[in-house]
Amino acid sequence: MPGVSEKRPWTFYALATLFAAFLLFLYGPMLVIYVLSFQGPNGGVTFPMVGTSLTWFRQILQPGQMANIPVSFERSLSLAIVVSVLTVIFAVAAGLGFRRRFPGSGVIFYLAVASLVMPSLLVGFGIGLGFQFLGLQPSLFTSAMGAQLTWTLPFGLFAMFAVVNRFNRSWEEAAADLGASAWQRLRYVTIPILLPGIIGVAMGAFTLSYDEYARTTLTIGPKNTLPLEIYALISSDTSPTLFAIGTLTTGASFLVITFSLLLVVRMQRRRGKTTIEAG
Repeated sequence: MPGVSEKRPWTFYALATLFAAFLLFLYGPMLVIYVLSFQGPNGGVTFPMVGTSLTWFRQILQPGQMANIPVSFERSLSLAIVVSVLTVIFAVAAGLGFRRRFPGSGVIFYLAVASLVMPSLLVGFGIGLGFQFLGLQPSLFTSAMGAQLTWTLPFGLFAMFAVVNRFNRSWEEAAADLGASAWQRLRYVTIPILLPGIIGVAMGAFTLSYDEYARTTLTIGPKNTLPLEIYALISSDTSPTLFAIGTLTTGASFLVITFSLLLVVRMQRRRGKTTIEAG
């Protein structure tokens, strides 16, 4: 009846408590890092806080630090962008190619995702040994990029296959009936409809590459990425500067993710308006 509230069962409160505990376990350490990054100049890496300041954020950019954070950040950013673009290209091509079964398609698919079964360090170790055997010098955009693609591509394929399987091919058939060529159907019909999923694949590959440590450590060569530089800093010196680095990098990641989500929502709203107007 209207106005009568139904009493929730005890299981609702038990599951709600479990979910709240999970959120606290997931985000509690991050919140601690964010708070401690604003320690005062005489503060340490534990509570209680000794005042508040931006000292540790300024130290990130000061010359003469043991870890070169700005340069390693640029390396990680550029590598993540390249890996993201390559992942999108291969994932979209594979997603469209696997819409029709062909001989050996199952074997090719499982070979493409088999790298997820191998431990990350062994994958990096194998790539490093391969470059050494061939007499090639490991570097950022050769061995390290290849090692990270063994991590991002399988996830990109899984995501893209799910997106393509939901694609209604009647849109392409309608465009073909109107005289559109294969390239026109791909450019003006298929890609725009798949674009939200493609952006999701790009963001997933970007974050996986940006944070990758295990596959990169044995394949990077003489120049460190940001995760490797942070690990070197942890093993040599511990200060709230580490927390400041974590706060800045996490904030940058959240900005990228938020921008991507807003872009996807905008595209979906525009598509909905277009569908209503066409109807």
